[in-house]
Order: sequence, then C-alpha cells, then structure tokens
Amino acid sequence: MKYLVALLLALPIVISIALFSSPSHAISSCNGLCHTLDDCTGQLICVNGRCHDDPDVGTHTCPSTPSLSGGGCQPAGTMNCHGKSSPRYHCSPPVTSSTPATLTNNDFSEGGDGGGPSECDDSYHKNSELIVALSTGWYADGSRCGNRIRITSTKTRRSVIAKVVDECDSMNGCDGEHAGQPPCKNNIVDGSNAVWHALGLDIEVGEEDVTWSMV
Repeated sequence: MKYLVALLLALPIVISIALFSSPSHAISSCNGLCHTLDDCTGQLICVNGRCHDDPDVGTHTCPSTPSLSGGGCQPAGTMNCHGKSSPRYHCSPPVTSSTPATLTNNDFSEGGDGGGPSECDDSYHKNSELIVALSTGWYADGSRCGNRIRITSTKTRRSVIAKVVDECDSMNGCDGEHAGQPPCKNNIVDGSNAVWHALGLDIEVGEEDVTWSMV
C-alpha cells in the first residue's frame, strides 16, 4: 500500500517534468515556429517567432508566407551618426493601393542636401521637378526608377504624381555621399520642393503624413 501511495505522490512530478521540460531541438521550414536563427531550414531566418525568407539573401522559398516588410521588417543593425544611434533597414512596409509614408524634403540639385547625384540616372535635378526618392525597401534595388507614383497628403487631401529618381538610403549615411545625414527611415518618400508645393504643404514643417501608390 505504501508503495502505491508513494507512486501516486510522485506522479504529478513526473507529469510536470514531461510537460515543462525543454522540447527537443526541431528545425522548422516556412512559417514554422522558431526561437533562434538555427531553428530554420536552409537560408530561412527567424522573424517574430516564425521562419521566413531572408531579404538580404533574396530567396523565395516561402512565397505564401507573410512578407518581411511591415510588422516583420526588422532593423539590420544600427549606425552611430553624430553621436546618435539610428536603425538601418533593408526592407520597407508593404506597398498597397494606399501605402502610409512620411514625406520629407530633399534638395536634388548639385550641392544640395541629397549629397551625390540621383541613383537612377547619376544626375542632379532641379527642385522645380516633381521627383522623389524612396526608402531602400521601396526603391527595391532601382526597380522603381523612372516609375511614377501618386502621393496624397493626409492633411490637405491634395494629390500629385511624381517620378522616382533616387534612393533614400536606409542602410548607409553619415558621409559625404549622404551629405552627413543618418540612414533614412524605412517609410520615407523624400520629395522635391515642387512636390511639397503641389500638395499645399509647408516645407519648413519638415515631415508630413502621406499615402502613396503606383500609377
């Protein structure tokens, strides 16, 4: 009888160990659960507890899994610029029919705050042109060069169509090429003076909420 009592007393402990002991190491594939980079198969990486394609490698193993853009867009390290730490990004939020963004102002002329010439055509531009630079993720390695986008101000409700001519570099900065500025945020539409005027916005404000879409 005493053996039965001892067994019954020990049973909860055995169950607890079975339930709460660390699970065996498992390798997950697309959208599988993960805790570290080693938990994912192949070139997949762990983002927010799930295995996804690595945007830095450019693989497309998981076409049906959520994009790494948006909520899953993680900083690719930081950069110290003038004593201030800034996140670096390869990715940007997903592009939709009404993509939320922050409008900033850029001087695309030679000697302006844009630094070097525009990436798309290696040229400087007049600020009277309706042109923009896009954050690295949206710039997409230049695949949007020459494309026109529709920008709408959430304040004035005015819209304007502008051409993509440059990248607002979200990975690099704080040097002569970038006019000493830190890396761009990953949700920036950097517009010329003409874009700001067309939207009826005050350039001195510096930043305004807008939405944009491909035309």
